[in-house]
Amino acid sequence: MRIKKQIMDGEAMRRALTRVAHEIVERNKGTKGLVLIGICTRGVPLAERIARKISIIEGNMPPVGFVDITMYRDDLSLPPKQPSAPDTKINVPVNASKVILVDDVLFTGRTIRAAMEAIIDLGRPDSIQLAVLVDRGHRELPIRADYVGKNVPTSHRENIEVMLEEVDGEIDQVVITEMEH
Repeated sequence: MRIKKQIMDGEAMRRALTRVAHEIVERNKGTKGLVLIGICTRGVPLAERIARKISIIEGNMPPVGFVDITMYRDDLSLPPKQPSAPDTKINVPVNASKVILVDDVLFTGRTIRAAMEAIIDLGRPDSIQLAVLVDRGHRELPIRADYVGKNVPTSHRENIEVMLEEVDGEIDQVVITEMEH
């Protein structure tokens, strides 16, 4: 794969996450009952960043957890014997809460479906909303994001790569890569 072009630098990511944080607070009329849950791997630092921005806006930080959806994926070669998410950590009950799922890229919707199943196995939230840094289209399931940092139409030959300092040890950026012929 080769990098075709950079679509977001660190500053553009910061602005997008700030806007998403404001939209979350506005739509939910504050932070009461909010729980941000990042989808492993890059959704976790993005959820933490959004929570910090919400804290600046509202004066209190919503709880942040994470969910590993590996055992809930529908594209595993062998179905899991007993669905479980051992690498899931949510320190508050999801029952009656407003869960904001956070991920880096929304593509087919299958990751989000798996994350919703994992959350519902933990309890019954009042609502599940979705915040993504990039929506690239090509949905296979009827899933849409409530909060989007940037919409980036792509071809099936292209891929979106999100690089975060916390995960990749590199500068924050989002690039489009293209598969070699």
